[in-house]
Amino acid sequence: MSGALALSIGPARAASAPLRVVASSLPHAEILEFVVDKLAPDLPLKVIEISGDLRPNALLRDGDADANFFQHVPFLRSEEAAMGMRFAVVAAVHVEPLGLYSRRAKALADLPAGGAVALSNNVSNTSRGLSLLQANGLIRLRAKAADVNATVDDIVENPKNFRFVEIAPPQLPRSLDDVALAVINGNYALEAGLEPARDALALERAEGNPYANVLVTTEGLAKDPRVLRLGTLLTSAEVADFIGERYRGSVVPVRPS
Repeated sequence: MSGALALSIGPARAASAPLRVVASSLPHAEILEFVVDKLAPDLPLKVIEISGDLRPNALLRDGDADANFFQHVPFLRSEEAAMGMRFAVVAAVHVEPLGLYSRRAKALADLPAGGAVALSNNVSNTSRGLSLLQANGLIRLRAKAADVNATVDDIVENPKNFRFVEIAPPQLPRSLDDVALAVINGNYALEAGLEPARDALALERAEGNPYANVLVTTEGLAKDPRVLRLGTLLTSAEVADFIGERYRGSVVPVRPS
């Protein structure tokens, strides 16, 4: 079902044409595959799987895709600010709890003083990672408004004198051999063969989590029947059941099954 990525796919086409959705391979493309194979085989859908540092929102802006499914709203908002445009959020589908991982410690209490901690190098996920470290008692951050991203400069207590390095999110699993602790996004953990519910020393809470992954399109396609139908399917009980059974707590549906 997945299509090879080509930047010359062309402008958005008529509603009867396949809907081109850019998605990361895990879990997003797998969820889309379930939708088409099990729930809506008649839905014209072309999934363009991506990995690495490609910019799905730029593909959407440039007309090389009709929708994407890979990001949470805080990341989307930072992208919109950088690109000077707005996109449309169609549906909130699932949470991939951010996790703390280590190959040098079996518990957070065992982390070595002065060790390196790897964080995402994008603004929203840096802030998200710092919040998770604070929630687990490893650092304390300066108080800020909920909608203001934290940075390493906001750390006011660091009892173990951790050193912080910021790395492109897809590279975080590879950093595990070089750092004491890595804060890894759920999708990249899955792609690296980690099972967050089993392997993480700590995970974000799914309940009330603002980082739900969303289906996104352009404002011009927000009412496209294909897009609306896909959004409805992605938030169905059937998809919630699939996510629960397939990922066993490593990915959590927004709609309980």
